Amino acid sequence: MGFVFDTSEHGLRTIMKDYQEICMRFLWETGEEGVTSRKAWLHANKVLMEEERTISRASVINFLKAMHDEGFLRYTRTSGKGGYHRVYTPVYDEAEFKEYLVRQIIEKLREEFPDETNTALVKIENEGAGQAEARGHPGPKS
Repeated sequence: MGFVFDTSEHGLRTIMKDYQEICMRFLWETGEEGVTSRKAWLHANKVLMEEERTISRASVINFLKAMHDEGFLRYTRTSGKGGYHRVYTPVYDEAEFKEYLVRQIIEKLREEFPDETNTALVKIENEGAGQAEARGHPGPKS
């Protein structure tokens, strides 16, 4: 599942569809208790109904499976009404997930545009130090 970076969006929506972000936030909130695809689907539709929208259960199942395949989710199988069910839990908390994404983006930029990426990162670091000094803080140490 490759993420597509959409610079016109904000937050996690830069790399996820709205229902995917809703599902991930629900998983992070639920933690080790875990969530079945049905619970994730019901929760996503509850939130989306505020905008008079819905999402198919298949979309949620495919998303959860893809996130598992990429190593972001784990699951255990439990038996219940109708057979076995996967109960998904997050491998990373929200901060760890975001850090992973940032690292992946920077690594890819360094691979494709090494000189330009390094120059931009140095400029960003210097701008951060300049802004910190303007506020009376020494800024980050190298």
